[in-house]
Amino acid sequence: MCGRYAITLPPEAMQKLFAYGERPNFPPRYNIAPTQPVPVVRLDGGVRQFILMRWGFIPGWVKDVKSFPLVINVRGESAREKPSFRAAFIRRRCLMPADGFYEWHRTGQGRQSENHAFLFRRPDRGLFAFAALWETWHSPDGSEIDTVALVNGPANGLMSAIHDRCPVILDPRDYDAWLDPAATPDEAATLLRPPSEDLLEMVRIGTAVNKVVNDGPQVQEPFDASAAPAASAAPAPAPARHARKATRNPENDGQGSLF
Repeated sequence: MCGRYAITLPPEAMQKLFAYGERPNFPPRYNIAPTQPVPVVRLDGGVRQFILMRWGFIPGWVKDVKSFPLVINVRGESAREKPSFRAAFIRRRCLMPADGFYEWHRTGQGRQSENHAFLFRRPDRGLFAFAALWETWHSPDGSEIDTVALVNGPANGLMSAIHDRCPVILDPRDYDAWLDPAATPDEAATLLRPPSEDLLEMVRIGTAVNKVVNDGPQVQEPFDASAAPAASAAPAPAPARHARKATRNPENDGQGSLF
């Protein structure tokens, strides 16, 4: 986890919270999936910058993206030591704005098993920011791709009912410290804490989120038990084998466990 998330508030709201200069026209997105371009806030010359990056971290040493696993989450506990993420943790920390994310919970076994989708959001519907790491990948043909993955850690009490991992959601008072390239890895690591118990609420939703093509408000509609038999025909997303594919089993957390 997390394998899907949302940014539905207007660009003005993002600009106000994250205090970057430009006001890009980023449309509402209700079902952002891996490998898609996502908004990122980073420091550039000491100034906060809004930029789009590919959600799927690619270390600089990778030669063939098609043979590299899709890394959308990085374990906060080990990111400082892993060769794939160590340099980014030291010098390329960033923020991924969001106002909701999704997680799936499997119940039952065998043919009787079901995947239930849940939306996690702030009760006031406000924005928040995932801690994240970015890297610019240089392809053999000379082109460049800016890539990013969010950082996760142990789940809080609310999230633990669904999954044992949770995205790290930074306190706004910690944005400067997380972005500061002068902060040591140990100092940055102290910011990687589970969300407070009152930060998020959990809402069971329907199956529309299972399909990447669904990207409107219907994705976040609460689960309707009366419509469950018809809705159950919509399967959970199929697993993706390669980073180039945007559809991925949301239960596969894309953990950054490389080396």
